[in-house]
Amino acid sequence: MGYRVGLINRIVYIIIAVWTLIMFIGGGVSVYNNYKYADSLAVNEAKVSIQKDLAYRSWVASHGGVYVPITKKTPPNLYLSHIKNRDVQTNDGQHLTLMNPAYTLSQMMHDYAKLYGTKGHITSLILLNPKNKPDDWERKSLQEIDITKKPVLTKTDINGEKYIRYINPLITKQSCLKCHAFQGYKVGDIRGAVSVSIPLRGYYAEVFYNSIWNIFATLVIYFIGLFAILYGKKQAKKVLENKIKNYEQHIYSLVNMIEKRDSYTAGHTRRVATYSVLIAQEMGFNDEKSEDLYRAAMLHDIGKISTPDSILLKPGKLTELEFSIIKEHVVVSYELLKEVDIYGEIAEIVRNHHEHYDGSGYPRGLKGDEIPIMSQIMTVADAFDAMTTNRIYKARKEIPIALKELQDLASKQFNSEVVKAASKALVNVHIDEKTSSQLPKTKLEQERFAYFYRDQITGLYNRDYLGFVLAYNYTDEFSYENIYVLFLNNFNQYNKKYGWAEGDKTLKNVAKKLEKFSHEALVFRIYGDDFIILSKEIIKMDEIEREVAEALLDTGIKMAYKYFNIKDSSIVNIHDIESLI
Repeated sequence: MGYRVGLINRIVYIIIAVWTLIMFIGGGVSVYNNYKYADSLAVNEAKVSIQKDLAYRSWVASHGGVYVPITKKTPPNLYLSHIKNRDVQTNDGQHLTLMNPAYTLSQMMHDYAKLYGTKGHITSLILLNPKNKPDDWERKSLQEIDITKKPVLTKTDINGEKYIRYINPLITKQSCLKCHAFQGYKVGDIRGAVSVSIPLRGYYAEVFYNSIWNIFATLVIYFIGLFAILYGKKQAKKVLENKIKNYEQHIYSLVNMIEKRDSYTAGHTRRVATYSVLIAQEMGFNDEKSEDLYRAAMLHDIGKISTPDSILLKPGKLTELEFSIIKEHVVVSYELLKEVDIYGEIAEIVRNHHEHYDGSGYPRGLKGDEIPIMSQIMTVADAFDAMTTNRIYKARKEIPIALKELQDLASKQFNSEVVKAASKALVNVHIDEKTSSQLPKTKLEQERFAYFYRDQITGLYNRDYLGFVLAYNYTDEFSYENIYVLFLNNFNQYNKKYGWAEGDKTLKNVAKKLEKFSHEALVFRIYGDDFIILSKEIIKMDEIEREVAEALLDTGIKMAYKYFNIKDSSIVNIHDIESLI
């Protein structure tokens, strides 16, 4: 009973620590989100302000400017003196002056600054009015706009105060030439930009008061939760009855850590846990033993946290050195689990799940009955899942074939009694064929492919992945019918003349054009200047030719291609393609 009370106390302390951490993080995230929301409101105000200014400017421009009475506030614009009819007199003797779009917008921005504190500014790198001289931020933004033709948005300081700054390009229209043609502008040129600076002080002040209330609410919830936890501590019977649930809570927290790092491992651990329990039940082990085995299986790969990403996330076969490194995960798993009281009993199961019945396993080379029976069960379940799951480097086996292979290895790699039970327990298990698809779906998987199966220059799939796709074409993984081999003629001459950097730039441009068709096909770069497209349907190559020709404009490089039907041409590997071309 003393052990159980001590266990209860330790569990409660862990829960309090976790609760404190959650609430601390929750409060921090809440405050952070409030400030992010304030930023987003300011960004929205900046964009709306600019759109309003541009709409007003567009209206003025569409009328070729507007005439207003000459007053102290609206004197004649000195920078429009080149316009013949800048100043006119009406029939009733009223003196008017022409206000061009920039002049009227500047006046309006001046008024808005007084009313709302926003800082609006018309600016340009080629000045007509010195008042429109850009500051450092505007100058850098204008240089960026000249390249991207897109607005620039940043959060920065102005005189020690935080502002959202937004600048939108001014594109020269026909109506603008009345005032600006003499500067050399043509229709479509970037003539300058309209910028606005929105002070964040007001938004942040509101956020500060909201955050105080959020923190107060968080503290109330925290103390309510703390009281509930302490009250629960007294309910020893209830805690003991829910011990398994507490175990599961911790288990899934740790498993989630692995899931976020390696999605393949996540699915694998759950399947191994399920298979292990089925075998244990077939062998007559009680629920308590089966539950211990389930928890051990769920954590059997936890040591892979210490395995380098370059090995853990590698979707191909491991080298001998890489395999020796990944084997260390067993020892790491054991050392991690033995330090946690609630996992002390399962640490030994995890430690030995790669030991083989004949002594050829690792880490200690145990054999026969030296290996805990629960570890021997997990070993069989682990092997069965590896056989029946697809990987980049091998296709999955059907259940009968996998069970036959286990039987062939009975009394060698596996305990024959465990294999006998597995042959009965696993014969009718359902394996979702989609769970191990080799195409990247999650962000993590895309990064894995980008590292191992993406061409470093173009970002397209590389030659290795083409080999894999062809090897498993017409299986449950792939079903491509058509292959297009694209050649860039004269590319070597271009490379020699302009250098590799320019050559790489051209390859990237071609790849961008080909990527437009990747939603319906797979695109590869296989050699220096050769590309391959695999598709299920016939592709309209004239459309691709137009796109690529645009990328190759003025380079002297021409694209040619050859088409093959994969089935008719009996293409199963890259060598088959090479022999055809």
